Amino acid sequence: MARPSESSLEMIRKLISFDTTSRNSNLGLIEYVRDYLADLGASCELIYDETGQKANLYATLGPADRPGIALSGHTDVVPVDGQEWQTDPWEIVEKDGKLYGRGTCDMKSFVAVALAKAPIFAKADLKTPVHFCFSYDEEVGCLGVRPLLARLAELPVRPALVVVGEPTDMKVINAHKGKISVTCSVRGFESHSSLAPTGVNAVEYAARLVVKLQEMARRKEAEGPFDRDFDVPHTTVHTGTIQGGTALNIVPKDCSFEFEFRNLPTEDYGPLYDEVVVYAREVLEPEMQARRPGTGFSFEEMSTIAPMDTPGEHPVVALAKALTGANATSKVAFGTEAGLFNEAAIPSVVCGPGSIEQAHKPNEFIALEQVALCERFMDRLTERLVAERLSAA
Repeated sequence: MARPSESSLEMIRKLISFDTTSRNSNLGLIEYVRDYLADLGASCELIYDETGQKANLYATLGPADRPGIALSGHTDVVPVDGQEWQTDPWEIVEKDGKLYGRGTCDMKSFVAVALAKAPIFAKADLKTPVHFCFSYDEEVGCLGVRPLLARLAELPVRPALVVVGEPTDMKVINAHKGKISVTCSVRGFESHSSLAPTGVNAVEYAARLVVKLQEMARRKEAEGPFDRDFDVPHTTVHTGTIQGGTALNIVPKDCSFEFEFRNLPTEDYGPLYDEVVVYAREVLEPEMQARRPGTGFSFEEMSTIAPMDTPGEHPVVALAKALTGANATSKVAFGTEAGLFNEAAIPSVVCGPGSIEQAHKPNEFIALEQVALCERFMDRLTERLVAERLSAA
């Protein structure tokens, strides 16, 4: 089994040591990376959020007068709360050919390998530059990369192509689903449970809308449309959380739940969302308001993730296949920042070390062999950038 270099392993250890759970600041990590790249001669810019406690990093090594290839990754990780870890999630433990720690798979190992190879990029006579795009708050709806993309749109030169290093077992992914996350709040009218018919039960009406969502999910599963190249070949509908009520003997006044659509790139989620709202407004609310005016439903979009659908013949796909040695591409159900890069007219693919099966779980790990494969990818990329000027044409 191939073993990665000590420089990559040390960089992984360093990045994992920063607790960049999305609720926390990522400035410790991002400022460390900025200083590291600046010492290598990279031009670096931090793009802060409105609080000043989080930031994206955009950096470039190589000729600044031409567009290059961006290596993109998010610096935040999901929480470890309530998970049963057998090791300290913020300290790398190597065992049986694997590295354990929060973010090893999703997705600090890709970021670490890119940084470990940065001294080689810096010394090489690059004809095409390397850009580094490291973001915050990906795990809570791909929020941080948006101001980064807005900043790139202002620059005279921006990346021509992007590789987003989410865990794909180093397979080339040229399409993924989009996603919209929604909070539904239900306002009923409380009363003593012995007088239940005089109240409006927010939990019950929420449940009826959840059942509607379940029916829609089953319809999509049975009727499609389908794209059999995806691991889940149809648009999905899912309810994830629900809260409501205060005590058994009180008719609940309030209830809220969260649901999502994950849509195929060829299918707009809009008609599905409209179907839910129309059912709430035209079927459920009239019943509620006949008993008590002012009751009903409200909806709030929490986040959206654009789908990615990069043509298989696009240069960025051909490049990624050449760097990995792949003969084919794949499509996945999970969303990434790649869809937003595509929306910003910066063609992208997803390709990175580790398996999505390990992401977000306790005892998250990445196989050493995957890190070594990512290193090989970066070495081949260096050879290409020295040999030729790449473009998105």
